[in-house]
Amino acid sequence: MDWYGGWHAGPFGCPDALIRFGAGFQECGLIVHDGGASGIAVGFCPWCGQGLPESQRDRRLGELERRGIDLREEEAPAGFQHGGWPASLRYARLDDSR
Repeated sequence: MDWYGGWHAGPFGCPDALIRFGAGFQECGLIVHDGGASGIAVGFCPWCGQGLPESQRDRRLGELERRGIDLREEEAPAGFQHGGWPASLRYARLDDSR
């Protein structure tokens, strides 16, 4: 993905990027510009203090574990690779063939 007109490979390489939304876990974080992909998860808006939606990290990892999927060994199924996966669990089991 081009970031800022192709100047940067992504938000972690762009010094102007401060916050990142991770769709996989549905969480926001402050980017730590240390040369890698570090970040600090935040539960409140750094500017106004309003609470942010609860992270879905445990729910996503629990669902993948229930299906026998180890993210260290394989990629998440297609239904878990976009930001809409939590809502889709309410209506259907994502690729429940596993």
